Amino acid sequence: MTADSAQSLARIAAERVDHRFKGLPPDADGLTVAELAGQRRNLFTGGFATPVLALSAERLEHNLKLMETYAARHGLAFAPHGKTSMAPQLFQRQIEHGAWGITLAVPHQVRVARAFGTRRVFLANELVDAAALRWIAAELDADPDFELVCYVDSVRGVELMDAALRDATRPVDVVVELAAGEGARTGVRTEAECAAVADAVAGTRTLRLVGVAGYEGEVPKADTERVTAWLRRLVALAADFDKAGRFTGLDRIIVSAGGSAWFDAVAEVFAEIPELSLPVLKLLRSGAYVSHDDGHYRKLTPFNRVPEEGALEPAFRLWTQVVSRPSAEQAFVNAGKRDAAYDLDLPFAQVIRRDAAERPATGVSVTALSDQHAWLATTPEADLEVGDWVGLGLSHPCTSFDKWQLIPVAEADGTVVDYVRTFF
Repeated sequence: MTADSAQSLARIAAERVDHRFKGLPPDADGLTVAELAGQRRNLFTGGFATPVLALSAERLEHNLKLMETYAARHGLAFAPHGKTSMAPQLFQRQIEHGAWGITLAVPHQVRVARAFGTRRVFLANELVDAAALRWIAAELDADPDFELVCYVDSVRGVELMDAALRDATRPVDVVVELAAGEGARTGVRTEAECAAVADAVAGTRTLRLVGVAGYEGEVPKADTERVTAWLRRLVALAADFDKAGRFTGLDRIIVSAGGSAWFDAVAEVFAEIPELSLPVLKLLRSGAYVSHDDGHYRKLTPFNRVPEEGALEPAFRLWTQVVSRPSAEQAFVNAGKRDAAYDLDLPFAQVIRRDAAERPATGVSVTALSDQHAWLATTPEADLEVGDWVGLGLSHPCTSFDKWQLIPVAEADGTVVDYVRTFF
């Protein structure tokens, strides 16, 4: 950890706990985050108010170590996507676990990362906002250790970037984004158009072409065969650019891909990258791994296809309380759309706590969410009473983190050992 990072993260520890932060003990108001963490309160008996989202300390560490090991085993550099958590404390832990840098998507996210000392940023988006580009140029000029790589996906975009950066001292490093196919999201659709974008970059003083990149998660009707074919197109594009002498004045070429659903295919194809004129930084960008989940990514994770490589563990649990039991078939808990991710799947009822005893949530399922309530369906075997705590698993980490500004990190026995601050 750099001195700047340590000093910046210390600001989080010094922040005062108050009404801004959901679920925290009301009697903790006025304490600093560090003071509250030092009390090592128990999530279930220490005054926390439901609903409260918690991260498992053990599972979080397991996931960090697993992806560090996976990337190293396959010769991949790793820039996990920070938009998942927008938590600088987790950015730092990812870097401590071997990450090359942090991937981000929009200028605000870069500002957050820079405010907390992140030295390397991969901006997986074309940036054409003049004000943001001028700010980035100022950051690059002021800090020789700051590295930023940005997508370009159009000649027009290159022109706008060049115009905004005319007064910059350092050029902005860019990679041409290859689209995942017709009808996919962003990116250049054909190799000929990629060459035209690269030529436009070469015609500027303000931009420097350093590689190629894309996102295989957008491949239409994605399966292993289609994703692998697109990744090989990406690798071939890098090789063609290199052969044509498009990478000049560099110490390495970047080839980057990798969401959270196909990083096994990325590892396999990137292992086939031929020898180029310069060393290749094979940059993986998966981000959801840090917390994983109990729904979408649990089904999609590549570790399901390669179980011998290990398994990620869902680290989130949203603790709620039964506030109404109007019939034998129905109950309501006090967490809804304001608290739980619901864009991909509804939450999953996992466990029930009563009188310090925890058991599986047999016969209990979430059927709908209101703003502040989850609707539970209960079968005859469900033993559920008003006042019971119900632990919910969540689907989609990105829309779980963004509903909570300060998240307790709890050990298996409920001891809260840290708090993660998010900045959305």
